[in-house]
Amino acid sequence: MPGGRLTQQERQQIALGLADDLAYAEIARRLDRPTSTVTREVLRNGGPASYRADLAHRATEHRAHRRRRPVPRDPNTPPQPHGRDTEAVREYEEVFATVFMQSGLPKMTARVLAALYTTDAGSLTAAELAARLRISPASVSKAIAFLESQGLIRRERDERRRERYVVDEDVLYQSTMAGARAAAHLGEIARQGVGVLGPGTPAAARLDNIARFVDFVSESIARAADQAREILHSKPAPASDSTT
Repeated sequence: MPGGRLTQQERQQIALGLADDLAYAEIARRLDRPTSTVTREVLRNGGPASYRADLAHRATEHRAHRRRRPVPRDPNTPPQPHGRDTEAVREYEEVFATVFMQSGLPKMTARVLAALYTTDAGSLTAAELAARLRISPASVSKAIAFLESQGLIRRERDERRRERYVVDEDVLYQSTMAGARAAAHLGEIARQGVGVLGPGTPAAARLDNIARFVDFVSESIARAADQAREILHSKPAPASDSTT
């Protein structure tokens, strides 16, 4: 399996694969690359709908050139804990935020949510978010208001009475259940249309199919979320010196 950075030709193959609606795994198989490599490449460069091989290649060259230059650290930016590579963490947050953007979140909101998820504490103040993301307090406030309205974060006060914004183990569960309820509501509305349009008509049959599909999906999501909820509360396994 080839290693190293993707070549421009490989990026062109990725773009062609996306245009043909191929899955990341299939594109990776054709390139003899790990699926994670293709996934990261696409998400880092605009997502499947906006990926362009030439722009992705130039962006990668730019990032590589920037790493070779010594970058003065912002004195207001605290060092990363656990010896983490600051640049690697920043790039990962960009990829993570892109995933949220693909699910419908605005860019700034997605960046705020990604920043919260990638902190060890799972919480930050408005000032910490503004400094971490280098954005204005007003941008933080707008993003927080949206995330809170969607049930994706919650607020709490620390010992210094500062307001902190938190993502904890149950936030993802609650947002998943909210999505299941929204899907179930769509099914209810579709089913109402059957009576309005007349049972047995093509339009009513279409809405009935939608209602039955959505019912199945929403019930499956809710059931799976309940069964898997404890995973969100599990603790990391202790590090092992074993090489198995």
